[in-house]
Amino acid sequence: HVNWATARVLQQNGCEVVVPRSQVCCGAIHYHSGAGEPALQLARTNADALLGEDLDAVIINVAGCGSMLKDYGHMGEELAKGDTALRQSLERFAHKVKDVSEFLAALGPIAPRGEIPLTATYHDACHLCHAQQIREQPRHLLALVPGLKLVPLPESEICCGAAGSYNLTEGEMADRLADRKRKHILSTGASTVIMGNAGCSLQIQAALRQAGSPIWVAHPMEILDLSYRGLKPPTP
Repeated sequence: HVNWATARVLQQNGCEVVVPRSQVCCGAIHYHSGAGEPALQLARTNADALLGEDLDAVIINVAGCGSMLKDYGHMGEELAKGDTALRQSLERFAHKVKDVSEFLAALGPIAPRGEIPLTATYHDACHLCHAQQIREQPRHLLALVPGLKLVPLPESEICCGAAGSYNLTEGEMADRLADRKRKHILSTGASTVIMGNAGCSLQIQAALRQAGSPIWVAHPMEILDLSYRGLKPPTP
């Protein structure tokens, strides 16, 4: 749903969306687990697939992946010291990578017109607000949506416990962080919590479901897509 919504929002704003079939995993799990060579091979495949399309930008809607892709240049310097061509290719690729909210905010989005009658709160994914320094752009886009009321989330920039593979390796602490995040979300009275990272979405959705909460976990592009298309959000 999020990928289709992202593509439609970009098209609504005059972008041609190209999805190369040969693209692969960003390699973040491999790289952060110490498997440098597999990560480098994935990076090479992605650079070949996407640079060959003569694209203006490589758009990402998952903060963790975007953070990794933007770091390809650094990874090339670390792991491909003897391959100048590959290092240069990864550097060129990294410069094209943009989070979708970052890209749209800079582009100057067409204002959506469909009313979305929701009270929502926004969670800052660590890989978006800390790793990429993207905080205001998603909020700016959401502020354009008629009828959407955005209320502050306490400790919005504190990790939800997903943190890439952290919730797999440090389950107890990850659960404590998820519980803390859930309590803050519930305290807002919002019916929807919005975030720009798949790992956060899965972690927070699980925490809310365990508490029996019907709060909708959504991506900013899902909200914009509904507004552009004149559709209503799902009911609990």
